[in-house]
Amino acid sequence: MTGYVSNLPIIAIIVPFISAFLVGLLGDKAKFTKIQRAIAVLAALVSFTAILMLIKPVFFDHKIVTYWMGNWAPEKQWAIGIGLEVDSLSLFVALIISAACVLSSIYSIRYMEEDTGLDKYYVLFLLLTGSMIGFVLTGDIFNMYVMLEIMTFSAISLTAFRNNLPKAVEAGFKYIVTGSIGSSFILLGTILIYAQVHTLNLAQIAASLHNNYTPVTIFALALLLTGYAVKAFLVPCHTWPPDAHMSAPSSISMLLSGIMSKTGVYAIIRILFMLYQSAGNYKIEFLIITWGTITMLVGVSMALLQTDFKRLLAFHSVSQIGYIITAIGVGLAADKSVAVLGTMGGLYHMFNHATFKSLLFLCAGAVLYTTGTTDLTKLGGLAKKMPFTAAVFLIGALSISGIPPFNGFVSKWLIYQATYEAGYAPVTIIALLVSVMTLASFVKVAQSVFFGQMPKEMDNVKEIPMLMRIPMGILALICIISGIAPGAVSNYIIEPAAYAVYNIGDYIDVMFTKGYAAKMFNKVIPVPKMDYALAGYWKPEAWLALFFVILIGFIFAASLNLKSTRINMVESGNEHDDRYSSFTGGEKDEFNQIGAHDLFWGFKHELRGYFGFMHNIHSGVVNDYALWVVATLAFLSIYLFAVL
Repeated sequence: MTGYVSNLPIIAIIVPFISAFLVGLLGDKAKFTKIQRAIAVLAALVSFTAILMLIKPVFFDHKIVTYWMGNWAPEKQWAIGIGLEVDSLSLFVALIISAACVLSSIYSIRYMEEDTGLDKYYVLFLLLTGSMIGFVLTGDIFNMYVMLEIMTFSAISLTAFRNNLPKAVEAGFKYIVTGSIGSSFILLGTILIYAQVHTLNLAQIAASLHNNYTPVTIFALALLLTGYAVKAFLVPCHTWPPDAHMSAPSSISMLLSGIMSKTGVYAIIRILFMLYQSAGNYKIEFLIITWGTITMLVGVSMALLQTDFKRLLAFHSVSQIGYIITAIGVGLAADKSVAVLGTMGGLYHMFNHATFKSLLFLCAGAVLYTTGTTDLTKLGGLAKKMPFTAAVFLIGALSISGIPPFNGFVSKWLIYQATYEAGYAPVTIIALLVSVMTLASFVKVAQSVFFGQMPKEMDNVKEIPMLMRIPMGILALICIISGIAPGAVSNYIIEPAAYAVYNIGDYIDVMFTKGYAAKMFNKVIPVPKMDYALAGYWKPEAWLALFFVILIGFIFAASLNLKSTRINMVESGNEHDDRYSSFTGGEKDEFNQIGAHDLFWGFKHELRGYFGFMHNIHSGVVNDYALWVVATLAFLSIYLFAVL
């Protein structure tokens, strides 16, 4: 493709990188801080605009936009230079990334204003933005690794940005060790593939690996899946995100949890559907569905026990990624109608998770900004002081719990339907149970943070500034609109992306001649437009099932004595008040409010064997975290060699 359109991908990537260089040149002088903020916001906006301008040619005209670095186009159908190849799938993920980076940059203006070293913050933020976009737009597997390394370096540095906090430094260390192991596996897998097929271009790798499994390529698959499992938070490679997301600034936590995790999912989709063409392979399908199911269950069960707002959200990210991976696993089914349903559900949940999880992390950031803590035992009653934050939090909480009419319901419903129709009824039941547990978890957060009795030290709390409210309001509106009118999102964004997942021939034909791939691959798989009208959803048995899910959630919450109160110390039947206390000498008695926070103690006690095992996994010891990543590689290698 010629003209300005072919330059849009490189613009979206290079502008944040150049801007990072400019911000660094200005240094750490306070007088340049406003300029650095403006550069960061404008760079994110330029990248987002470039991505938006690709929507018509890619989504609507069904073209693949290519850009060759240094104008080094393929010679005799053989790529030597690095190319950017933008199809509907890569554009879909890039759209999510670029939009979130704009919102994060706006939120950062006020959220980070009291921090020092903001020049470093914005340099790292821009490097993270450019690398995430570059990762999904590149058509070169080694360039994916390069972008991944820039992304990981930036994310680790931002995790430990507030290095005056010991937990931030510790979280950064855990991230760098675990992330480096994952990156090393990805690099080794890339090297093995190159040694086998002598190319790094994704399209040429796909053409060369077509139904050509060898011991080398099988081990490379195990390496790549393990490496990207670390980036996508899949169990048991999920141990580092809770620490990292809790310690990073909330404007970055939203990107790490809601956005950056999608790059790992994107890579897994590319590996399974394009490079290894695993669609229709039941053994790979079963592996991915099982992996996703375990991930969603482990994530939500750990979230129930957390007493820190941001750490709880991090575990929910693990759980929600489990939904996405489960749906992608169904997308590998031999029954194409069911497979497409699963893939569309997974992609829709990628979009939804990016919106409601980003919103929830910004809400946690708002609470931290005004109160100085995210400890659920020290909060309460903030809805009176922060009504806007409380309102958008409830929208995000209902969305992630899969409650209509919010967007999480739509994608989860597609996943329920896909798993059931694919013959995985137990997975459907687990997915429903996870939604119930998610709802119970957020009832706990709502009661602990926004309702109940407000601690006296929170009397002076005020609502957050307008610049922080704008991104939160936009995300809340997306949660509502994409839930009420899901067809607008699905038919114009999700459907083209799902088409690109299956019809890899179009991607390959860009490198070779038109029709080349048709000789090698199956016929084009139609991706139907989904009917999301209310009449289409109005199925009595379906709504009855939903009613029972919600009912079970309330019963579950009630059985755990969910009424969260803050108990004040009393003397002689009256509430203690320091103003009327007598002090005659000696050590003065101190009275503290006691927050009733371990609401799920009974649940934890009944499953103490399971949670004891989970405690061993989440030991906080980085050696254990590294061991679990290596164990994942060992298991995948054994399984894949056995079945392929």
